[in-house]
Amino acid sequence: MATRLTRLRQLMLTEGIEALWVRQEDNRRYLSGFTGDSGQLLITATEQYLLTDGRFTEQARAEATEFQVVDLGNKPWEQFREVLAAAGVRKLHFEAEHLSYAAYQDFVEQLRDWQQPLNLLPARGLVEKLRLYKDEAELDLIQKAVDLADAGFAYLLTIIRPGIRERDLALELEYYLARQGSEGPSFETIIASGPRSALPHGVASERILQPGDLVVMDFGAIYSGYHSDLTRTVALAPVAPEWRRLYNTVLEAQRLGIAAICSGREGREVDAAVRDYISACGYGEYFRHSLGHGVGLAIHEGPTLSSRNENKLAPGMVVTVEPGIYLPGRGGIRIEDVVLVQENGARVLSRSPKEFIEL
Repeated sequence: MATRLTRLRQLMLTEGIEALWVRQEDNRRYLSGFTGDSGQLLITATEQYLLTDGRFTEQARAEATEFQVVDLGNKPWEQFREVLAAAGVRKLHFEAEHLSYAAYQDFVEQLRDWQQPLNLLPARGLVEKLRLYKDEAELDLIQKAVDLADAGFAYLLTIIRPGIRERDLALELEYYLARQGSEGPSFETIIASGPRSALPHGVASERILQPGDLVVMDFGAIYSGYHSDLTRTVALAPVAPEWRRLYNTVLEAQRLGIAAICSGREGREVDAAVRDYISACGYGEYFRHSLGHGVGLAIHEGPTLSSRNENKLAPGMVVTVEPGIYLPGRGGIRIEDVVLVQENGARVLSRSPKEFIEL
């Protein structure tokens, strides 16, 4: 955590930020290691505080060993003011994306009768800039989460069959992953079969799998707070030849996307490499989402691989590559892996097979 705080302070210095108030839970965990449900951080040039309540103070002292832990007690705003005064803070930046208007109003009201002047200013995406680049400890945890998802797919292949309900597949998968060490699903598990496979976010329903179905399975596991994200599409025999051809189109599109990833390339360029290919194959209008997103303490974080992202990729970033083609009312196919951006390319972290599987 000390290295992360050092990097944050360097960024704060560059941005002219005297003190930063961190409330977003993933940012709080990233900087402090604290995993409790309630808490906020105050970071100055020389001090760092973790403010929480009596339910979590012991946990905070055990997990956030580099922080001064403050019990906010029954008057949290007054206690926070005292910490600000003790730290000599005159200009406080808050996370603009993560402070509600109501909380902002409450704090401003508390400042009205305070003798010490305080400027309250917004900061955008400061900690998120640091989280773009995963360190070795983070990469190890992400790989463990990815390994769990790979094991989950192997398990699904042993139980998927005509006659089983989508929701039952999802429940079986989540129970299996929990027994293997997952802290929970990365997001609501997607099991979309038959015509429902044309829904990019077709979470598991009451539909019963039928012979001839395509089945899109998109899921992830959480390990020590870090997420994975894996999508595979399989078919239940007998399979129409069209689906095999479409599957190979999506597979080639994903290969092109992974091959396009390297340090210095913009996210939109990687997205375009895939989108142009799918369009040339005649399916451009049926690829309806961006190519990928960052993965870490959150299932969706920076950077993104989309037509709007001009930011350049760099070593240490972790993203998904997940092209899909969805034919409304008929079916769809998506293939997704988590990859690590490296200087001259990308390393695929997922190991699940990607050949066309007919069960």
